[in-house]
Amino acid sequence: MPLKHNNLFLIGPMGAGKTTIGKQLARQLQLTFMDVDHVLVERTGADIPTIFEYEGEQGFRQRETRLLEELTQQTGLLLATGGGAVLREENHLLLQNNGTIIYLKADPKLQLARIGKDKNRPLLQTDNPLTTLENLQLEREFLYLQLCDFSFDTRTHTVNSLLELIMSQLNEHVS
Repeated sequence: MPLKHNNLFLIGPMGAGKTTIGKQLARQLQLTFMDVDHVLVERTGADIPTIFEYEGEQGFRQRETRLLEELTQQTGLLLATGGGAVLREENHLLLQNNGTIIYLKADPKLQLARIGKDKNRPLLQTDNPLTTLENLQLEREFLYLQLCDFSFDTRTHTVNSLLELIMSQLNEHVS
């Protein structure tokens, strides 16, 4: 199935299932799976909270953009981006010009249930993580929708049914 530059990029909020769906989708499409956050951690030797602590969110976003500049030049890649990757204009062009973009949508309550206890989510280390997730959704959702070629709501599907739906839409799109 032809994808733009034979790449597929998953965008959406933290806890939407980008890594879970991405790994299985990559297997089905015979693409190499990479998670931007995981690659950043591997390369820096520091976890995301540590990067945030020493460099702030802006420093983290700069690292993320440099990594996207590199990774989006590859082909045959399924890339799970960080939830905030859409915040930088330069990332928009990197993603749009180098692959097909899928937005995985998630409700903030579902996100909290999935990742609320994850200490590697520095933006959630607040007194009210649900409010934080709701505010992030308000800030970012229009960007996700603006950038994506396809969007899927993860609230109403199991992983397998979502994979089937994505494969069906991708096949329809190229037929």
